[in-house]
Amino acid sequence: MTVVNSGAIPPRKMANIKSAIKTIRRISRQTEVNKSRKSKFKTSIKKMNVLIEKKNKKDALAYLPKLNSEIMKIAKTGIIKKRNVSRNLSRITRKINSL
Repeated sequence: MTVVNSGAIPPRKMANIKSAIKTIRRISRQTEVNKSRKSKFKTSIKKMNVLIEKKNKKDALAYLPKLNSEIMKIAKTGIIKKRNVSRNLSRITRKINSL
C-alpha cells in the first residue's frame, strides 16, 4: 500500500540528526523554487506558441528577446538543460521566420 503525500498531513521525517533535518527543510524549500521556475518556463513557451498560432509575427518577434532572457536564466540554474532550451528557442525562431 502506497502512502500519498497530501498537503494536509506533513510527511514523517526519517532523519534523526539535526543537520539531516535541516537538509530536508532546505530541499523542500528548493523544490518549491524549482517547481515555480519550471512552471515559468512552460508558461512562457506556451505564451509564445499562442502568438505563433495566431500568426502574430510582430508580437512574436517583440516577445522573443524577453522569452530568450527568461529561459536562459532558468537554464543556468540547471532546472532545464541548456541544450533543451537551445532546441526550444531554435524551433520557435524557425516557426516565427516561417510566418
